[in-house]
Order: sequence, then structure tokens, then C-alpha cells
Amino acid sequence: MTSIVTAADAGTAAVEPDAIPDLGALPTWNVDDLYPGPESAELKRDLERSEELSGEFAARYQGRLATLDARELAAAIAQYEAIDETLARIMSYAYLVYAGDMADPVNGRFMQSMQEKVTTISSHLLFFPLEINRLDEDDLQRKLSVPELARYAPWLRDTRAFREHQLSDEVEKLLHEKAVAGRAAWVRLFDETMAALRFPIGGREMTTAEALNCLSSRDPARRKEAALAIGRVLGDNIRLFGHITNTLAKDKEIEDKWRRFERPWSGRNLSNHVEDEVVEALVSAVKESYPVLSHRYYAMKARWFGSDRLDYWDRNAPLPEDTDRAIPWEEARRIVLDAYHDFSPEMAAVGRRFFDEGWIDAPTRPGKAPGAFAHPTVPSAHPYILLNYLGKTRDVMTLAHELGHGVHQVLAGSQGHLLSDTPLTLAETASVFGEMLTFRSLLDSEADPARKRFLLAGKVEDMLNTVVRQIAFFEFERRVHMERREGELSVDRLGEIWLDIQRESLGPALRFDDGYRTYWSYIPHFIHSPFYVYAYAFGDCLVNSLYAVYQEAEAGFAEKYLEMLRAGGTKRHKELLAPFGLDATDPSFWQKGLGVIRGFIDELEAAGG
Repeated sequence: MTSIVTAADAGTAAVEPDAIPDLGALPTWNVDDLYPGPESAELKRDLERSEELSGEFAARYQGRLATLDARELAAAIAQYEAIDETLARIMSYAYLVYAGDMADPVNGRFMQSMQEKVTTISSHLLFFPLEINRLDEDDLQRKLSVPELARYAPWLRDTRAFREHQLSDEVEKLLHEKAVAGRAAWVRLFDETMAALRFPIGGREMTTAEALNCLSSRDPARRKEAALAIGRVLGDNIRLFGHITNTLAKDKEIEDKWRRFERPWSGRNLSNHVEDEVVEALVSAVKESYPVLSHRYYAMKARWFGSDRLDYWDRNAPLPEDTDRAIPWEEARRIVLDAYHDFSPEMAAVGRRFFDEGWIDAPTRPGKAPGAFAHPTVPSAHPYILLNYLGKTRDVMTLAHELGHGVHQVLAGSQGHLLSDTPLTLAETASVFGEMLTFRSLLDSEADPARKRFLLAGKVEDMLNTVVRQIAFFEFERRVHMERREGELSVDRLGEIWLDIQRESLGPALRFDDGYRTYWSYIPHFIHSPFYVYAYAFGDCLVNSLYAVYQEAEAGFAEKYLEMLRAGGTKRHKELLAPFGLDATDPSFWQKGLGVIRGFIDELEAAGG
């Protein structure tokens, strides 16, 4: 079945939890649109019906795909799509219930139970993509001239991209069924351990999200206290996190070897439908730009703080004299929807549904998943957005980001279940574009030069976190997975790699102590979606180039942009960007996107940096 992919962002804006201002009524989502409850008759019925239909499907089609004519094959794909969508709906519901309170053991058991049942049911369907990949290419191309089958051509293209990495049916079924007791179990252990951690800060026991938020506190003492507490608590659990990381890296190495993937990140690139050389060009361009981006900015920020170096807990600190007033929820809603409306009334109308129809969960609470994500669920339902809203400008940017994902997911849903899923590299386009629209709206409406400077600095820091930091995360993963091939890595070695990468990427203006060696362990992407993180940098640089086209474009840009979002997974990046005159395979493409960040830093320096 289609796996759950969440666009999670590590950390939201911060205020001290004991000083959270009145933000108004914060919405919580209503997941009853998927199922009325974990024990509901509707959920039970869908499980039973899916089991029945998947068995009938296997009996009807297994071993026969090569004998089907074009219309029969199209009908088979449509039946497969319907069953798979129901299973994805079940897993979406289970995950959202679980994400709402990961510390509740009832939710954990429910998630595991659904995962096991859905895995058993979907094992009956596993033959289908395997046989699709064994079809004769010439024969399939002839059949694709029939319109009913041609509709599924993009799905067939993407499924067959994995042909040379496919194993025997028996091995594929074994890997599929063992996943719930293997990788999925380790991921659950990580999630529940992280959700249960408490950090003693300011006389309170804080959750992971609250503790990380304190790193953006206005109080220098609070930032330092939080940083040291995070390092200590992670350090107390570092052997477990190290064991999880080593186990999952070895598990991936074994499967990659069987599937004949040369490098640990090759499978991710293939699933993202992006060429290895494009990813390498992105990584090289960002790394070459470290000195003129992050190194330069953090040296400038250190000067703003009256020093030549910054402690790592001051990296995301508010600038001196930046009050960054609290923004109530209703004002945040207005800011984002107005920015969306100025670009496209249609886009704003889709976004408004998330607020009006209970599709957003905004408040922080113990046990809730940290960070933020937009979950697409299935086209027959609608996406959901999880936030941890604390009222800062960065929280508004996070809302704009996740709402961009949500709008994209709604628009792409018209393609249907199999064709709506967007590769991770392009999935970040709408989110970062929505964030940029909101930022530009805030910047243009601000008359105070000091406030403009604060907004610009905040945007630069967000972009550095999205581009430089995520490529550094990608490099950390690459080194860890490559070294793991030589044997298990000690937690000391994991810490050494982490510090080496951080010093290289953030530059000499950052000062790290020994407690920072454990900070790699809280980042969920390393566990949930190995090598996911470069998609953030891909999306940010792509949007920077796309926004430059928008600023110079005549009428019609918004319509072309929404058509790009509606395409979902039917087109690759080259086709999607062609109407805008952009090409990610062009070596200069990435430098153009990075040039936007350089330009913002130039503005800050010119303003007295």
C-alpha cells in the first residue's frame, strides 16, 4: 500500500511555556471525517471488506496480468487503486490518532494493530506491482494507446522504474510481512521514547517540543539552560538512540544489497524520480556556498550580539531588541490567507477550508507529535495539518508552509489515489512557495525599518535551516550509513560525525560544547524517512527560482502554478518546470536559488550588519 509520508518540520517557533500569551482559541482537528472512532463499525467494516476484496483480487489476477488486454489491465489497476485507497485511509486514521498523543499506550496499540492488519491484507496485493514490472515493455507500450490504460501511464512508469531492483515474489512478501516486526517497530520505539522524554527547565518538566522551543527564547539564560538540559536528557538515552540508528542503518544496508542499490541514498533518489546527478549538483552547490551563506551570516549575527562567536544555543535566538510580539491565532489565519488570496483567490479558498472544517490541530500538549506536518490521507477524504503553535512569527511561517502542503494535496487529489502522490522533492514546492508569499506580504506591509530588518534576518535564518542545515543533515546520514557498512558505530563516533558536519556547515562563528554531540538523536527524519532531508533544500532553491519568475511574470503565472500543483505525481520535475523556463538539470539552476539567500544577507549587511 502507499506509505504514509508526512512533511514534518523540525521545531516551531518558541516562547517559554510558562509565559505563553493568550493566542485565542486554538483549533484541534476532527478526524471523524475518516472514521468515527477506533472501535467504530465503519472501520471494522472497511477492514473486513478490504480483506475479502484483496483475496478475490489475487484469485482473479495473480499470474494472469500478461494475458490481459489493455482495458482489462486498466480495470485491474482501478480495482487495485480502490482497495489500496481504503487501506491508506485506515492507516492515515491510525497515524493521526497516534500523532495526537503518542504517549498514550492505547493509541500506540491501536496504531500497531492497524499496521499489522493492513500489512496482512495488503500482502494479497503485493503480486500486482511485481507482475506489472515483469510485463514486456513493447507489449505494454502498445496497450497504452488505449485511453483507459493511458490514464495510468505515469503510475506504470514510476512502478516500473524499480524493475531492476525487484526481488522474487517470495522474498518481497517476506520483507513486506516482516516490516511490522522490524523497521516499523524500531520507528515506533523511537517515537514513543521521544514523546515520553521530559526536560527539566525553569522548574518544569518540559516535552521535547517545548524544550527545543526554548532555544529561541528571548532570555539568554533560558536558552543555555534548555540547551544543556536537552544534551543531558538525550545523553541519558543516547545508547538506545544509537542502537536504533545502527539497527535501522544495517537493516537498510541488507535490503539495499539485495536490491542492488549501489549507495544508501540511491533508492530515495529513485523514489523521488530525480536523477543522482541532479541531487549531487544540489549538494555540491550548497556546500560550496557555506562560506558566503551560513558562515557569513552567523559571523554577522555574532557581531550583533557583541561577540566574535555564538554559542550553539544562540544560533536561533531572537535578535537584540527584536520583541517579536505574540500573534494570536485569528491574526495568523488572516495573515496567511490574505497572502494566499493576493496571489490566487482559488488558492486562498482551498486554504480557508482547513480552518473552517476542522482540518488543523494547533495547540501544544504533552504526548503530541513535535514539529509540524501536513498529512495527505487519501483523495476521497482530505489532508490534515498538525502544528505546535506558540504565537511567534516563525509559527506563522510554519502555518503558511504546512497550508501550502495541504492546498497542494487537495488540488492533486483530483488525480486519484495512485496518481496524486507527489515526489518529496516537488512536495516541498507548494509549502515553501506559500511561506515565501506570506513572508513577502509581511515584509511589504511593514513600515518600521527595524522590524523589516528583524523579518529579513528571521527569513535568512529559516532559509539557512532549510537549505544549509538540511544538506548538512543529508551529509550526516551519508557518512553514518557508509561507515555502518564497516561495522556498528559507537555513540561517540556518531557524535564525532555530527560535530564535524555541524562545524563544516555552520562555520567558525559557532561554538559547540560536548553536550551538543547528542543532538543528532532527536531528528525524526533520520528514523522515519532516511535521506528525506535534501528534499527541503531542493524545494527551497526551486521556489527561490520560481518566485523570481513570478516577480517578473505577466498575467497567468498563478494559473500555471496551480496547474503544476494539480498534476500531482503525473509529471516529473523537468516537465513541471518547463512552462516556467526552469530546468533543475542546468548546473546554474541551484546557484540561482542560492543567490536569493545571498541577496538577503547582502541587504542585511548594507543595513548595518
